[in-house]
Amino acid sequence: MKLLFRPPNLSALVPRLQPALVARHSYATQHGSGDQHKSAASKRRAVTPFNDTGYVPWNELSVAEKASRATQQTFNFGLVVVGLVMTGGVAYFLYQDVFSPDSKTAYYNRAVDRIKRDPDCLALLGDSKKITAHGEETMNKWRRARPIASTLSTDAQGTQHLAMHFYVEGPLNNGLVNVHLAKRAGHDDFEYKYFFVDVKGHPRIYLENADTKPSSGEGKKFKLFGVSWN
Repeated sequence: MKLLFRPPNLSALVPRLQPALVARHSYATQHGSGDQHKSAASKRRAVTPFNDTGYVPWNELSVAEKASRATQQTFNFGLVVVGLVMTGGVAYFLYQDVFSPDSKTAYYNRAVDRIKRDPDCLALLGDSKKITAHGEETMNKWRRARPIASTLSTDAQGTQHLAMHFYVEGPLNNGLVNVHLAKRAGHDDFEYKYFFVDVKGHPRIYLENADTKPSSGEGKKFKLFGVSWN
């Protein structure tokens, strides 16, 4: 009697094994990706106010790390505000002290220009192109670094007084210049009270002297750069 041996039908087993393999592979993939994500999160450096570059997304930060990022951003914003305030302060100072028509630097430059155009001053100092002016004597050899001595005050009547003095040097002589301007309360412009040049051994040269002006208002005035001229 012959026994017949039939091989098992493998095609029938494949459909049954395939879903189990796919499910196991899917579970392994999900489990592996979750482990990788946790591993990456655990390996990254903790975010602090000193090392935060914004690379880590907000939703991946812990509560402490979110507080650190908020602290850093607040500090950066404060620095920007302080920088803007300081820039504005420097710009205001430069305008008031240099560029404003009422600044002492502006009056100093106008006074020097008038001296270089005045015939009496040129007769004592020399060629206008060789006349130089500077402020108080200091150890610094640069004339531009010598400060201009000036005072700005307001009297009991509300009149503002701007007084300054500086030095001029020419090829013939040297001199001391004194300027005093006043702006009465309710007025917009300064007026000269006096403006003179003293050269040693010579009479004082007045370019402006309010004491010698007629009180009746005679004489025609005109305004230039916020100053009343005669």
